[in-house]
Amino acid sequence: MNQLSTAAATTTAADSIRPFHINFPEAALVDLRRRINATRWPERETVSDATQGVQLATMQKLTSYWTSGYDWRRVEKRLNSYPNFITNIDGVDIHFIHVKSKHANALPVIVTHGWPGSIIEQLKIIDPLTNPTAHGGRAEDAFDVVIPSMPGYGFSGKPVTTGWGPERIARTWDVLMKRLGYERYVAQGGDWGALIVDMMGVQAPSGLLAIHTNMAGAIPADVNAAAFAGAPPPSGLSGLDRR
Repeated sequence: MNQLSTAAATTTAADSIRPFHINFPEAALVDLRRRINATRWPERETVSDATQGVQLATMQKLTSYWTSGYDWRRVEKRLNSYPNFITNIDGVDIHFIHVKSKHANALPVIVTHGWPGSIIEQLKIIDPLTNPTAHGGRAEDAFDVVIPSMPGYGFSGKPVTTGWGPERIARTWDVLMKRLGYERYVAQGGDWGALIVDMMGVQAPSGLLAIHTNMAGAIPADVNAAAFAGAPPPSGLSGLDRR
């Protein structure tokens, strides 16, 4: 549905920041449910466990959830309860949520989702970060929160050229934060977002004070190669390294 998001944005100056509202036509939701319900199922697996892959019953339960259990309008309303925006950077529309704290001197943070994922994963952290005093924290713990959709994800545009890897997205996030007026900020990410904030740390743009990742990427090359290939670990590792 990504292409539908562009209907809510009006093209203006290249570096403008435009308010964005999420509203999918009901016909699109009806069509999506119809296509899910039209799934042609294979025969049941010949074993009673998952050794032959995801089991038929699991997939049927999943599709039943998406067609009759999932309430997109509820999610849409929740997303629209936050300030959403779009800005164009290097020819790609970047969607993001931007919530400012009521506390003075709040520290700006840009938070990047993973793959496969979306900004929905980060909605639960917005209030604790922007309003820490309501969650047992102190006013000096407050953040201004920026949560972008990576290019090609959610409501951001899809690149039409190659080269949009973690390094370029990292540079794009710095442009975004500077465009929002933040000269000093921190960055956080997990999964694919962790790779992006790693690159932000490597690039060290002016004003980036620190990064936080919940997927460590500092792995020795020989250990990483063995883990990726499923090979035995290199010799000489300590007990901690082996674990």
